[in-house]
Amino acid sequence: MDLVPALQEPLKKVLGPATAKVMAEHLGLHTVGDLLHHYPRRYEERGQLTHLADLPMDEHVTVVAQVADARLHTFASSRAPRGKGQRLEVTITDGSGRLQLVFFNAGVHKPHKELLPGTRAMFAGKVSVFNRRLQLNHPAYELLRGDSEETVEAWAGALIPIYPATAKLESWKIGKAVQTVLPSAQEAVDPLPDSLREGRGLVSLPEALLKIHRPQTKADIADARSRLKWDEAFVLQVALARRRHADAQLPAVARRPRPDGILAAFDDRLPFTLTEGQQKVSEEIFADLATEHPMHRLLQGEVGSGKTLVALRAMLAVVDAGGQAAMLAPTEVLAQQHHRSVTEMMGELAEGGMLGGAEDATKVVLLTGSMGAAARRKALLDLATGEAGIVIGTHALIEDKVQFHDLGLVVVDEQHRFGVEQRDALRGKGKQPPHLLVMTATPIPRTVAMTVFGDLETSVLDQLPAGRSPIASHVVPAADKPHFLARAWERVREEVANGHQAYVVCPRIGDEELDPKKAGKSAEDDAEKRPPLAVLDVAEQLARGPLEGLKVEVLHGRMHPDDKDAVMRRFAAGETDVLVATTVIEVGVNVPNATAMVIMDADRFGVSQLHQLRGRVGRGSAPGLCLLVTEMPEASAARQRLNAVASTLDGFELSRIDLEQRREGDVLGQAQSGARSSLRVLAVIEDEEIIAEAREEAAKVVAADPELERLPGLRTALDALLDEEREQYLEKG
Repeated sequence: MDLVPALQEPLKKVLGPATAKVMAEHLGLHTVGDLLHHYPRRYEERGQLTHLADLPMDEHVTVVAQVADARLHTFASSRAPRGKGQRLEVTITDGSGRLQLVFFNAGVHKPHKELLPGTRAMFAGKVSVFNRRLQLNHPAYELLRGDSEETVEAWAGALIPIYPATAKLESWKIGKAVQTVLPSAQEAVDPLPDSLREGRGLVSLPEALLKIHRPQTKADIADARSRLKWDEAFVLQVALARRRHADAQLPAVARRPRPDGILAAFDDRLPFTLTEGQQKVSEEIFADLATEHPMHRLLQGEVGSGKTLVALRAMLAVVDAGGQAAMLAPTEVLAQQHHRSVTEMMGELAEGGMLGGAEDATKVVLLTGSMGAAARRKALLDLATGEAGIVIGTHALIEDKVQFHDLGLVVVDEQHRFGVEQRDALRGKGKQPPHLLVMTATPIPRTVAMTVFGDLETSVLDQLPAGRSPIASHVVPAADKPHFLARAWERVREEVANGHQAYVVCPRIGDEELDPKKAGKSAEDDAEKRPPLAVLDVAEQLARGPLEGLKVEVLHGRMHPDDKDAVMRRFAAGETDVLVATTVIEVGVNVPNATAMVIMDADRFGVSQLHQLRGRVGRGSAPGLCLLVTEMPEASAARQRLNAVASTLDGFELSRIDLEQRREGDVLGQAQSGARSSLRVLAVIEDEEIIAEAREEAAKVVAADPELERLPGLRTALDALLDEEREQYLEKG
């Protein structure tokens, strides 16, 4: 896409240093190629030629007329108190009627010199009314010097590109700069193989660039966009296909479970049968583990669909085959939680080498950064000797000191919090590359999975196990209806009175320094200007006010790990009624007795985050309740987002809504290096077909020619993408 050789000319050589500097600093454009790939956001039409006698209100029109009169007035205003303000009034006529044009202040100089009585010109602008007279404010105009009627028609019908601009550089200046470099588009090297382009009836890249910047008709824009969308989808899919191809060449040890081993013993212990979905996904995983190439699989499942159980069965299959399995969790709270639930599920099978351990048992060890030295030494020794078949930990697992006896499988929980380097560092711990299973509870629309996780095969768990209860969700408009908030706290008291527990989630801890500039994200209204509610403040207010007499505790990320674990244990044991926490409880925390959740300042959280949080309740037999408290006004986008979350429990539906409300760049480049999204015309949701077809075509091309030796244009485009984005899409970090 960008930076094809002939287009590597720096802009400062072509446009002059001042413009080039603004383009580099504010738009990230450095070369002629960058500028050619800075596409118009939309197009203005000057409008059809209109007679002055029948001008429509509030529409963009183009008229051809003669200047009858031009007068310059001075006036006083708040900006020009000493009568220094200037207004130029020009009256034009076309024989059918008259119209006034108005220019103000600095905008008067050029028209004052050019629009002299008797001058004929085309004028384009939006019709408005002032003092009951029609007028055009600051219209665009083009002087006509004996030109033919065709020129007039062409100028009026032209589509004017409107570019993504900045305060320092208006769209029309960008348009002029594009005009300067447009001849270079002829030298753009086409990344699409000819057969693909011709087979799909796509225009060439030079033609697409000309048509997107200088369209003669709307059909030109459509041609250019469909071609450029293919470029983006195809080059990205080729990058991912090459990664899959390279991974498939790596050797791995096939791991097949023994028919009478620890996996069979574990399945016999299960007090329930696996859902159809769990069985199907397990089969896909076992088939991958049995091959001599590393598995690369993404397991996405709704909150509470039993992903941990599926992952544990995969780990046990590897232990059966004589290997070790490591599970990587993003936080200590989650690592401890996983360790607890895995050892509980396994019972005596997790007591390898201990009295009372089953004959097929193995050891399950926990490894986190905050462990004491002695416990850590013991865990490291168990890993190095192979005594421990399963290890669960945070990124402490990646440290150099950690050595495995024979690492066969890596399970990464909540993938979006780990970069590829971390994944690869852990994979490097095996004698040969271990198999990889990546889990996420954030439902990802199919196209995003193909785009962001395109180097992984995907399995989806969309059935909830029997016994999971429905969760009712409601928006609580605290500003419009304060009595609703009072009722919310009553509901919490009722749940506790019925023997259940509740979470209250806040966006902030409350012991940090607040930067006054960052206290509000935008000035949508006062609710946005105040700092987000904090755990420490809210817990204190609740304990002294609406929840007085209940046992309220706090949990947040800056507490000492031992304290965090103690709080979680007390809550899990039912000793605490209400846990006021930050999003540390977002993933994996499992307390079936917790039935209610109140999310304060819910508008400060993203859609998928709210869905994740809500998944912490309704995990037992009693129904769950989630209350989304907000002060945002009813008409705001934030309220619409919350209404969407309250209206459905379908995570895939919500992830689509989430994606439609945000730009793709935010989703694809979430937590990336901050580089701009390389998707400029491709919309991940709308262009599902193109992405799916591009993936197929890319797989064919890479299978036939992995090094792309026969496709130099594609090779160049790929280098540009990977260089510019530092493989950011493939790093999904």
